[in-house]
Amino acid sequence: MSNKRSTISAEGKSHTKKMKILSQKNHKKNKLLNKNSVQEYMNASQASATKHAYASDLRHFLAHGGAMPCTPKRLAKYLADSANNGLSVATLERRITAIHKAHVDQKHESPAHSEIVRQVMQGIRRKLGTKQRQVKPLMKDDLLATLESISRVHMSVRAARDRALLLIGFASAMRRSELVGVCVHHLTFSPAGLEIELPVSKTDQEQHGRTVFIPRANGSHCPVTALMYWLKTAGIRTGHVFRSVNRYDGIATQGLTPQSVALIVKGAMAQAGADARIFSGHSLRAGYCTTAAEQGLPSWQIRMQTGHKSDVTLARYIRKSDWQKAQSLL
Repeated sequence: MSNKRSTISAEGKSHTKKMKILSQKNHKKNKLLNKNSVQEYMNASQASATKHAYASDLRHFLAHGGAMPCTPKRLAKYLADSANNGLSVATLERRITAIHKAHVDQKHESPAHSEIVRQVMQGIRRKLGTKQRQVKPLMKDDLLATLESISRVHMSVRAARDRALLLIGFASAMRRSELVGVCVHHLTFSPAGLEIELPVSKTDQEQHGRTVFIPRANGSHCPVTALMYWLKTAGIRTGHVFRSVNRYDGIATQGLTPQSVALIVKGAMAQAGADARIFSGHSLRAGYCTTAAEQGLPSWQIRMQTGHKSDVTLARYIRKSDWQKAQSLL
């Protein structure tokens, strides 16, 4: 009986020891999983467009004499040189944020809040002001004239893409990053027009997504018809809608970059005989907002298309041509 009790006692101790070891292993495993989960959610806290902007800012900094880690003096020199080269205050402030974040992520001391950087930025703001450079909006009449110049040359594969991109970019009022991110499975065609599902955008941090509707138009300037023609001509059935086209009409498998939209807009405006320097990819979105305001669309309806959260932010997109046409109240 005594031997039996000893055996049971030994088995109990062995079981307790095994449970303790298993508990320790689970604790380490859960700690690692929790750490990975925390990092995963932290990485998801910013919209992809913001991440891309920060990455681009950091690349520019490193390509122009920057280093990681960076001293306050070197950062101050970079900011001064960038301001002299025409960068806006808003762009410089965003680059400081990107550089600061990179230092924090790599556990370096950040130079962003140093006294010399603060004084340099204060001087830049006073000298240059905080007003951002506003590109010229591509208004409806200018857009139609540009499309005519594209068609007059020849309706190549590239021309079909450019027509579709300009018309869809204007009619949807999407941001450049949203426009180049559109894939075939985001499109729903109907007799009334086209629905485009945007899974995520710049201001949609929670990734709820939104839907943009583009109605059909009469004549040769219908954005829906232009897009259908481009997809058919390019043979695109899956993947990104807007892609690069080489000199032999070969079509890439990857989508365009936001910078490519600006180049296409500038190229089209130059071909139409306009000053391409005052236009950019942003001109399509600004052109829609200004044209819609001129035609009397209420602000809430414009915001439904653009995704702006308030009339205050929308007002920055409606250029002077709108209020300059207002009649006197006297």
